[in-house]
Amino acid sequence: MAPPPATFERRVLRSAAGHHYLRVRLELPDGGARPNAAQLKQLVVAALKELHGEVGAALPVDVLTYEEKTLSAILRVVSSGFVKLWSALTLLGFYQNRRCAFRVLQVDISISSRVIWEQ
Repeated sequence: MAPPPATFERRVLRSAAGHHYLRVRLELPDGGARPNAAQLKQLVVAALKELHGEVGAALPVDVLTYEEKTLSAILRVVSSGFVKLWSALTLLGFYQNRRCAFRVLQVDISISSRVIWEQ
């Protein structure tokens, strides 16, 4: 007797976490004016709007920390908008008509491991 045919079962595991945290750095190769925390937030919202429209711009994204000297920040986004935020940051190419790039340095679903985030 032949064995029963193999079955395929798709399982999607979703995080129970409400938020994702991203440690990012803005790279401005030609120097110039550096954005402050409010301008960085506007840049993030503009990137979301450019790629995902008004729905993307409405995602709740918070700038938890921002260091203007290194252009590094920790962003918090609802987990359902995590992929949209990462893709929008990745595809952003200009800040005030100058080339720029966001580098995602670290991602986590918890900010409790502060030692890692301080590096």
